[in-house]
Amino acid sequence: MSDRAGGALGGGRPRIVLGVGAGIAAYKACEVLRGLTETGHDVRVVPTEAALNFVGAATFEALSGHPVHTGVFSEVPDVQHVRIGKEADLVLVVPATADLLARAAHGLADDLLTGTLLTARCPVAFFPAMHTEMWEHPATRDNVALLRSRGVVVAEPASGRLTGVDTGKGRLADPAEIVELARLLLAAPGALPRDLAGLRVVITAGGTREPLDPVRFLGNRSSGKQGYALARVAAQRGADVTLIAAHTADLPDPAGTVVRRVSTAEELRVATHEAAAGADVVVMSAAVADFRPASQAEFKIKKTDDHPDPVIELTRNADILAELVKKRAGGQIVVGFAAETGDEHGSVLDHGRAKLRRKGCDLLVVNAVSEGRAFEVEENAGWLLAADGTERPIPLGSKAQLAAAVWDAVTAVIHR
Repeated sequence: MSDRAGGALGGGRPRIVLGVGAGIAAYKACEVLRGLTETGHDVRVVPTEAALNFVGAATFEALSGHPVHTGVFSEVPDVQHVRIGKEADLVLVVPATADLLARAAHGLADDLLTGTLLTARCPVAFFPAMHTEMWEHPATRDNVALLRSRGVVVAEPASGRLTGVDTGKGRLADPAEIVELARLLLAAPGALPRDLAGLRVVITAGGTREPLDPVRFLGNRSSGKQGYALARVAAQRGADVTLIAAHTADLPDPAGTVVRRVSTAEELRVATHEAAAGADVVVMSAAVADFRPASQAEFKIKKTDDHPDPVIELTRNADILAELVKKRAGGQIVVGFAAETGDEHGSVLDHGRAKLRRKGCDLLVVNAVSEGRAFEVEENAGWLLAADGTERPIPLGSKAQLAAAVWDAVTAVIHR
């Protein structure tokens, strides 16, 4: 975090500058602003003059509690174009248009936002939004590469509906995703290097459901948030990500990923084996049912007084993680997850170590679910165990922070 006056180490709230470019997605900057202020951040909005054609200054002022200016001749004695950037702990640009990326890449400083970008000495992150043709144009690609070469984060945009009837890559990332990545950069400024560029990554997320009858199923408490955080961070670190998601409909697709949806353990098994062929890294973070009903009732099982209680016979599902380890080739890295509870036979960590030996994967993330972590919460903690015997505790933090720790460990294995 920053030691700038008034910043996090100075006893105040983390200071964020939210730059807003002149694109139709500017209205989503309001959602980002709301998400950041509600999580305790002090946010100063610095739009371009043209951005105010999409969202008025009064809206940004009401949501942030700060005045909004666009030019360098406002509050001149305070030298805002220098002060704002120097005092910031993080600068975000949402949305980043092709024009704004070009001006930032070439060091132009003809308004308050571009001047702020030149004076900032904190992490800077651009979240692009534009038509596909603009994002793919060689000029834009060169500007993005130039910014990234300087250590600036230029996030991958999402794919989907654009202006008018057009669809494709160039849609602004979901506001909740931007807030999560902003919090990650505040906690760990170096968490989003482009060190996974060129790698094919497969990640499973969510919880499988095994049907008992047309109405009921056997399931678990997994929300999929940890798997989505892994996919989100991997995509922003440059990986080509396929996310296999089981029952995560309430979560927005991570930007820059391909999402395949499944329901049962067998569906997840088939999809994972297909996607894993030729992948460099496979991360099994989904909570896969160990058992399924031996048979599925054709009709809803009735509760009646004149019939005995039904007995449900279970059969074992395939061990997908063990299968992946057995089938891997070409140096593929396999990462497993273990949600454990301690018992009379050992601690959470004891069970995790035993699972790592039994499964034979390269890395295993162990969570203590009995401590109110892992499932249905926003934060996570645990241990990262490696096949070479090294163990690393992961302190309590956001699921994006845990994801960044996992990818740091993966890159260490790659470069070993």
